[in-house]
Amino acid sequence: MKKNDIFELEITDMGTDGEGIGHYEGMTFFVKDALIGDVITARATKLKKNYGYARVEEIKTPSTFRVEPECEMHKRCGGCQIQALSYEKQLEFKNDKVRNNLMRIGGFSEAELDSKMQPPVGADSSYRYRNKAQFPVGYDRDGNIVTGFYASRSHNIIPVGDCKLGVPQNKEILDIIKQWMNECGITPYDENTHKGLVRHVLIRYGFTSKQIMVCLVINGDSLDSKHRAENLYVPRVDSGKITDKRNRDKTSDNKACDSKAGDSRHNAADSLCERLSKIDGMTSISYNINKENTNVILGKKTVCIWGRPYIEDTIHLLSYPDFTPQGTGITYQISPQSFYQVNPKQTEKLYSTALAFAGLTGNEKVWDLYCGIGTISLFLSQKAKQVYGVEIVPQAIEDAKNNAKLNGITNAQFFVGKAEEVLPQFYENAKKTEKITDDTASTGRTDMLRPDVIVVDPPRKGCDEKCLDTMLAMSPERIVYVSCDSATLARDLKILCEEKYELMKWQAFDQFSHTGHVETVVLLSKGAKGPVDLCSARTEVERRLVDSRKVKVDFSLEDMDLSEFKGKATYEQIKAYVLEQTGLKVSSLYIAQIKKKCGLDVGENSNLPKSENARQPQCTPEKEEAIMQAFKHFGIV
Repeated sequence: MKKNDIFELEITDMGTDGEGIGHYEGMTFFVKDALIGDVITARATKLKKNYGYARVEEIKTPSTFRVEPECEMHKRCGGCQIQALSYEKQLEFKNDKVRNNLMRIGGFSEAELDSKMQPPVGADSSYRYRNKAQFPVGYDRDGNIVTGFYASRSHNIIPVGDCKLGVPQNKEILDIIKQWMNECGITPYDENTHKGLVRHVLIRYGFTSKQIMVCLVINGDSLDSKHRAENLYVPRVDSGKITDKRNRDKTSDNKACDSKAGDSRHNAADSLCERLSKIDGMTSISYNINKENTNVILGKKTVCIWGRPYIEDTIHLLSYPDFTPQGTGITYQISPQSFYQVNPKQTEKLYSTALAFAGLTGNEKVWDLYCGIGTISLFLSQKAKQVYGVEIVPQAIEDAKNNAKLNGITNAQFFVGKAEEVLPQFYENAKKTEKITDDTASTGRTDMLRPDVIVVDPPRKGCDEKCLDTMLAMSPERIVYVSCDSATLARDLKILCEEKYELMKWQAFDQFSHTGHVETVVLLSKGAKGPVDLCSARTEVERRLVDSRKVKVDFSLEDMDLSEFKGKATYEQIKAYVLEQTGLKVSSLYIAQIKKKCGLDVGENSNLPKSENARQPQCTPEKEEAIMQAFKHFGIV
């Protein structure tokens, strides 16, 4: 087998991004635009030792799951990887994607996952569902201004006039902006020369409010004359090659944006606003300044030039699991920088599920990490005693606070910063400054250290290690994990479930129809891995020992009479003692290893492997010494 060889290939599986997978002569091939069940003629494009990549030359026998896509650009555009796959099969593919990652990365058994799995939640409509779109702006080979989407794995713009996933208003808006740029001599940004003004067009649409936001991301401080075409090199085409040409011909139409009294910015902006404001529902027009040489779309500063700096939309509470309306909802103010789920109808199902999984009764204290503009926080506040939200984007936190006021919510408090920094810092500072006793543990700021529920909705990279450690230290009864990447979800669940938490439920949601992405909601509970029931604790000493992993209390283990419990310490008591005396965290596996060394019974929940030769992490000498000290303290050895 060599590059460009042509061969027949049966597609028997699909990869995480929707690519077809087949096997030929002992090699695994990944094929874009091929679907499970296809028999194709393939051309090898890249070869490695045991696998390779290929492209479809001909579909000899189409898959029974293949359908005709609504968008003729789906193969060229990098947005819809699996639009040619039937929707029922898309749901199956996405559910299996989550399931396989939880097994492969998370280490969960197939039987456990199947017993905890809830049916995947599909969309009522798989097209026209997106409330947000970001269109790059550039030139085509003929020097015409184009908008669209980047081709897969490149920054080549594929002109897309009307994306079938977005709202119809997008096309009207883009046509107006392109016409305005041509008439006013406004140039697109060029990634190679770093010249030109307009980089992206951001459009948001409120499905409930019908309000529209348009934000131009620009490579400059304003829409002023220095960004006119006559002052810039403009890409032109000569014999099929793009070349630079000064002074693009200025037409009579440019007069619409010519300077009056020297204020070209005013007139360019006014001209744009005049045109866009005629669109029904237009509420906000702004530009965002991003002069950095970066792939990050939005800069830090946004200037509103017409209307309000935000739009509003409402997410309604639905019952679970039938998702019928409950007659209540939360209204949100959404700015250009706001994180807001792009599929509002599915979001109602997603957040209603997260709320149901949280199991709130009105008395709970809840942390919402990576809270954005407070979308989940404010949902939770309807049934929680108090909610605390954390988000790194200052504007998002301002939006969250405004959203709380807008909805008359007083039991939600928000903090700016990285969740992996704010939560550990707050936890450590509170431990130092607050005296934690039984009398104060349920009141004041100390109460924030002992949440009943933590809800986390991180970006695709998942939770930071520090954030996970602090979540474990705060030890809530339940954790609700909302994930947009099942691989990092599986990685984080493996850590959370290693000792303390148990997977109770998981459910996949199709937030992004026709793409390879999937959203997941997971419920974790202490369950059998949680502390001993306090009602069954025989003495105050035992209760404190068991609960010490939840929050560090201000007493010394050395000063306590533990004679009643000599030789009977639990794994959790040993961990608590080691942490108190040495500051080290030890796992049940490490304790079991040292018990085995000492010839002691390791018990049923030791996490030791079945095979003596199985690979496993080994307890370090430092932690072994600390565990032995605990054994001696409790009279185990």
